[in-house]
Amino acid sequence: MCITFWEGVTGEKEKCVILPLPENVKEYLLDDGTLVVSGREDPPSHAQEGSDDAEEIQAPEFPEFTAKVQEAISSLGGSVFPKLNWSAPRDAYWIAMNSSLKCKALSDIFLLFKSSDFITRDLTQPFIHCTDDSPDPSLDYELVLRKWCELIPGAEFRCFVKENKLIGISQRDYTQYYDHISKQHEEICRSIQEFFKKHIQYKFLDEDFVFDVYRDSRGRTWLIDFNPFGEVTDSLLFTWEELTSGKNLKGDHDEGETTEQDCPVFRCTNSKVTVQPSPYLSYRLPKDFVDLSTGEDVHKLIDFLKLVRSNENNF
Repeated sequence: MCITFWEGVTGEKEKCVILPLPENVKEYLLDDGTLVVSGREDPPSHAQEGSDDAEEIQAPEFPEFTAKVQEAISSLGGSVFPKLNWSAPRDAYWIAMNSSLKCKALSDIFLLFKSSDFITRDLTQPFIHCTDDSPDPSLDYELVLRKWCELIPGAEFRCFVKENKLIGISQRDYTQYYDHISKQHEEICRSIQEFFKKHIQYKFLDEDFVFDVYRDSRGRTWLIDFNPFGEVTDSLLFTWEELTSGKNLKGDHDEGETTEQDCPVFRCTNSKVTVQPSPYLSYRLPKDFVDLSTGEDVHKLIDFLKLVRSNENNF
């Protein structure tokens, strides 16, 4: 189904395709067996017909869904950015051959989705950090495909809205220092404010939400996505305690800077000294390794120390 994304909110004509996610596809994505990617356009060359290997690497097929996805990809120019209802598989970009989220076939999407903790969380814990009066809320999962565009990370910003007021703006790629952001932060903040007031304020279904924008080289602001206002969304250079309580948000402006009553706080990486490693790097390691290094799983740490001690005693 082709739709005009966010047209009801911003009037933009950014086209995308949304497809219902079949239940058998969801089950395949959650299958934690050996990673065998379905939706390939050509079978692996090393598998010979009738051999045991061919049976072992055979993946489930979804011909009807595959045809719809491929038709959608073709209608969007041949390359797409995939996501589910909420999350994109940003933590799994490293596993793709092109080290990006650019997908040209369903097999590319499946590889990213099956390798992503973000996607698994959406499928297994969609209402984490949420409170609802409904004892058993239902959810229809959807595959969202957007036309692929090459975006400069230093031009993306995340905006936090509380009670229909823009309270904070953060540099999206906060692990890097961008000189133009530091020099133009007032202009960037002002243009995002104008975009918000003209296209988004009082038009969204909720009064508390997060939205991402892209500011191109000509100074134009483009809406990228909406996200829930809460811990399930990365607060980047803010903390959720600050955003929900409003504490520490009024004191972030430069000394002597004149501010309006509703002026949002703008945060960015101000120097190369504060550059940090990518938050997605840890997803390249097995979870057991991460738990050991952070001490989050005490039992694994104890077992590891016992193993080390046992090996020492054997020598």
